[in-house]
Amino acid sequence: MREGNNNSFGSKIGAVLVAAGSAIGLGSIWRFPYIAGENGGGAFVLLYLICVLLLGIPVMLSEFAIGTHTRKGPVKAYEQFSKWWKPLGYNSIIVSTLISGFYYIVAGWSLYYFVASINGTLYSGEEFHSIFENFCASWQEPFYTMLFILVTHIIVARGVRKGLERTAEWVMPILFVMMLAMALRAATMPGAREGYEFFFKPDFSKAFTVKTIVSAIGQAFFSLSIGLGCLITFSSYFKKGTNLSTTAWSSSMLTFLVAVLSGMVIFPAVFSVEGLEPTQGPTLIFETLPFVFKDMSMPEFWSATFFLLIALAALTSTITFHEVITEYFQEHHNLSRKTGATVSTAIAVVSSILCLLSGKIFDFFDMITADVLMPLGGLLTCVFAGWHLDREVFRKEISNDGTLRAPLFGVLVFLLKWVAPLLIGTTFIYNLAF
Repeated sequence: MREGNNNSFGSKIGAVLVAAGSAIGLGSIWRFPYIAGENGGGAFVLLYLICVLLLGIPVMLSEFAIGTHTRKGPVKAYEQFSKWWKPLGYNSIIVSTLISGFYYIVAGWSLYYFVASINGTLYSGEEFHSIFENFCASWQEPFYTMLFILVTHIIVARGVRKGLERTAEWVMPILFVMMLAMALRAATMPGAREGYEFFFKPDFSKAFTVKTIVSAIGQAFFSLSIGLGCLITFSSYFKKGTNLSTTAWSSSMLTFLVAVLSGMVIFPAVFSVEGLEPTQGPTLIFETLPFVFKDMSMPEFWSATFFLLIALAALTSTITFHEVITEYFQEHHNLSRKTGATVSTAIAVVSSILCLLSGKIFDFFDMITADVLMPLGGLLTCVFAGWHLDREVFRKEISNDGTLRAPLFGVLVFLLKWVAPLLIGTTFIYNLAF
């Protein structure tokens, strides 16, 4: 059981903001636009929404139910049901460790670009591609990576209520305000109409290819943090009486809204500059968008605002990975929160150094988590929730001991038992084969 005021969320809105923050991160603001760009824009957005509704929310609800029922982290939670399911909990620790390796580096990029926008380095006349390459080859890349790890450590070490919840209550509203401001600014750009058409008008000839469907499923899992174990961890901190359905729905829709807003910022901007393409991949934000800001009035201001937005989004996710590992050392090795957080930080430092030393390790960590371990974790979570989890236990958590109605409970179980495993299994096999 979670005991003490600082070991549980103080409010229901705090729970929603933390859950949404863990989901939003770079997955919605950095990864979503370039994945959408590579998969036809509007067709991908439509499929992504369907995946969030049919896969994301049901799996999120199952992880919430596991966390609120056991009041434990993923390893102990699955072990409580059966020792045979304990490895699924360990999968979340492995995923968090590997993701943190490259994620802190990308987060450090955003922090550097924020500083470079303010001090004029980004618009000194040097080519943007050269700026990025020189940064990655200098002492600054590891410095900003370690700085981001330190900030994350300080927040997590302060505890659930004083650290995680309080940070989410400040960061999430600021993030939404900044997103809206950037979207409104992008709407005034000359390429706004073409950008909106690309992003919102589905091309159904591209909507139902295997690649697009698999990408949409993978993005739903990546952006919602499904199969990571963090949702079990966070829900174990929920106050008794928290409406799990409302929390899952609110968190998922907030995540989708941020993804849409990020597209409304990026695609009008990309279509406003000749020679830029929406299909430019992971470097779209760091090597491409500075071209857009350069031609705006007050380029330093808009560039700094955008990259601060990216940094804040990244922080909501790095807190998540750190907390999963910290909670594990607290629960399994009886460490204090500060000591557990210190061990988690040390692991993050080692994992990040490996990725900094080798681009191949960076790419491997990215591939093995996004394409293998997270879909595998999500698949096994569905199998567990659909076939092993006692129906009455599941219903009890969803309905708060029968005080709430659960009219779609049968549909939820059907999706978890049949639909979700089929689609996620297809994604898993496709990623391994191609």
